[in-house]
Formats: sequence, structure tokens, C-alpha cells
Amino acid sequence: MDKWKIRDRYIDLCGPMKIMGILNITPDSFSDGGDYNTVEGALERARMMIENGASILDIGGESTRPGSDPVSEEEEIRRVVPVIRAIRSESDIPISVDTYREATARAALEAGADIVNDVRGFRKEPKIADVVNEFGAGCVLMSNACGIEHENIIDLRDRCYERSLEIARKAGVKDEQILLDPGVGFGTTRTEDVELMKDLEKFSNILLGVSRKRIVDHLLGGDTKPKERVEGSVGLALAGAVKGVKVIRVHDVKETADALKTFEAVMKGEY
Repeated sequence: MDKWKIRDRYIDLCGPMKIMGILNITPDSFSDGGDYNTVEGALERARMMIENGASILDIGGESTRPGSDPVSEEEEIRRVVPVIRAIRSESDIPISVDTYREATARAALEAGADIVNDVRGFRKEPKIADVVNEFGAGCVLMSNACGIEHENIIDLRDRCYERSLEIARKAGVKDEQILLDPGVGFGTTRTEDVELMKDLEKFSNILLGVSRKRIVDHLLGGDTKPKERVEGSVGLALAGAVKGVKVIRVHDVKETADALKTFEAVMKGEY
């Protein structure tokens, strides 16, 4: 996949891996919950991520960490829409909304977002696909515990993708609007996470989210807190770059951008 259609423009995916900066407007996200709960704080964080090299911003209003409490549709919209409007008022950077809800997706796109990042892959509220089609938005469809029989984690991932793509295409969403997320850390074991990482090359339109996740702790063989996993997360981002990942979703934009810059320079012989 060479380019990603998001509304009336495209993101070029032929060059270096793009960085999606995470901006959680939540009190209980596993890594940065409560850090950016005001519009002013979120806007300042967005400015910093853009300055540090983010190509896309991903705005989330509900934590997806294990054991987190769901929020109402109204509360999720209340959290994300003012932040999207504030960022859009001063920047044309592509904005993604992290939601599986049809109403939140619509509100976010109306406020100026370009992408819907659905951790349920359109399978929780299938009509969200109609909203994406209506706006011509980009979307990210995650493999996430489909509840179907499967032989192993790779088989489950592929079956989840099949269901999600069926829903998307039935609604009129084109393949050029879609990135796939293997769902590392979502209802998986650490061994399964490693298997997903090893098989990234199978698809040409992958967005990878491993930032500060438990797979980092597992591979380091330690007992670390999320904010202590920065270097390990950067290492996994570079592994993703080697395996052809198109977009990497991260908390630590500057560290990832600097690592990718030096990596790309060496790979291209431009040093």
C-alpha cells in the first residue's frame, strides 16, 4: 500500500514509517491517564508531538486498558471533540479518533478529524463503517478477540481481519482507506504478541501499536512500569520498520522520531 486516503487527501506511505502520536483524554489510561485532561493541556501536548515529528495525532476519550471502566457515549464525545476542534483550529495535521462508537466517530469527523481508529475493527458497532464511508475517512481496523474458533493467534488475527474488511467493504469503504492493526496486547499472551510481531510482513498496510505495552517488559525480562518502557518501545518500533510497518502508534514521539531518522539514514546510506 503506497498511500492512505483520509477524506480529501492522502498520506504517502512510501517513505519512512509515519509516527502517530497518542493523546489520551482520559483519567485512567494505562500509561498516561490523567496527564492531558484539559483542552489546554492536550493542545500543548499536541503542539509538542507535532514539533517532535508526529505525522498523525490519535485522540482517545476512553481507556482500553484491561479492567478499565467504559464511559458513556456522551462523555467520550465531551472529552474528544473540544480537543479535536482546538488542534484543527491551528494545524492541518491528520487527526485520528480512537473509538468504536458510531456517534463518537461522527462527532469527531464533524469536528475535523480525518481517521477512525477502531480497536473493535467495526465489529462492535458495524454502522460506524457507514460513517467512515460517508466522510471518506481513513480507518484503522484492529484484530481483537473476535470470539470465533481459531487454531492460533495468527489464525485469529486473519479471521478478525476478514470480518472487519467484510463490514467495511459492504458499507462502501475502499481498501485505500484502510490500515490493519494486529492488536498486540489486546487479549493476548506475551508469547502471542511475539508471534504477531514475527508475522507483520504478511500484510502491506499495517499500523502497529506496541508503545509501553507489556510485550516490552516481557522481552526485557523485567518488572517495569509503563513509563519505564520507552527504550524498549523504540526498539520494537525499529523492528516494525524493518518488517514494513507503515504507521507506528507511540507515546514517545521524539525518541521514536530520532531513532527512525538515524535508522533510515543508515539504511539509505545517507550519512
